[in-house]
Amino acid sequence: MAMKHDAVTVERFYTDQSSALGLKLIAGAGGLKRVIHEPTINRPGLVLTGFTRYFAHKRIQVIGNAEAFYLKSLPEPQRLLRYREFLRHRLPCIVFSRGLRPDKIFLPIAEAANVPIFQCPLITMKFINLATLALEMMFAPRSTEMGSMVDILGVGVLIRGESGIGKSESVLALLERGYSLVSDDVTRVTLVDGRHIIGTSPELTREHMEVRGLGIIHVAAMFGIRSVRLDKRLDLVVTLKPWEAVPDVDRVGMEQKTVEILGVDIPHFIIPVRPGRDLARLIEVAALHTKLKASGRNPAKEMNDRLLAQMAGTPRL
Repeated sequence: MAMKHDAVTVERFYTDQSSALGLKLIAGAGGLKRVIHEPTINRPGLVLTGFTRYFAHKRIQVIGNAEAFYLKSLPEPQRLLRYREFLRHRLPCIVFSRGLRPDKIFLPIAEAANVPIFQCPLITMKFINLATLALEMMFAPRSTEMGSMVDILGVGVLIRGESGIGKSESVLALLERGYSLVSDDVTRVTLVDGRHIIGTSPELTREHMEVRGLGIIHVAAMFGIRSVRLDKRLDLVVTLKPWEAVPDVDRVGMEQKTVEILGVDIPHFIIPVRPGRDLARLIEVAALHTKLKASGRNPAKEMNDRLLAQMAGTPRL
């Protein structure tokens, strides 16, 4: 599916991160719909001194001890001037770290400008680090993949295939073997650091599975809390296809097929399906094979090298 990027508003940032960051809204609630344009934090020290030629005003602004004590050192008329100049820009929001209380003449100006003002108990650098990590995740490209995802010995496997081909039965068999469910039928994927794909489940269906003929089951309640996990890096995609739809079955595996998800190539296996095949066992072996190759072992190449060496040492007739 197409990559998408949802707008990150101050309201969404506050809702998602208020607990982790200890954010408290103290003014400017009318500006919560403002958009945060950049996934990083800015300390506006230079702007508060009067230098406004370069100002990263599209970022969340944080005021710590250095900025607060500098402003306190100014006469009130000058502080008022600096506040108005600061808030003249369309800022997403302002966070006062270390539990600092804004100047009494600052809040009415911020309220009039509809700039959300937050208070945070964290020290400035800790807030910047945690907020930046949170924003990077919120800004990360994301998409939705149709398929179930499981964690097999640390290998995140997305199982795809047409309806009724046996995805749910395969996942159930893997759960019985002690592996973990990440998502059922629909997997949300996020690109992290431009290299890794993280898969997770929609909130509504988390820890649940739909099994044809049985209905909805609660996986954690049936198989134990170890049978589910919140998210997992995607390492492998397995597509189940009817036997007759795969005329050319790879018998050696010299060339690793891949599928592109959010611009990242993920190893891909196509497993032909017909009655009698143990799909769960085949998916498990595919995951173990991927883990082995990641450690530097390539059985197909090793076999090919042995064959070439044997042929080179055999005298020709």
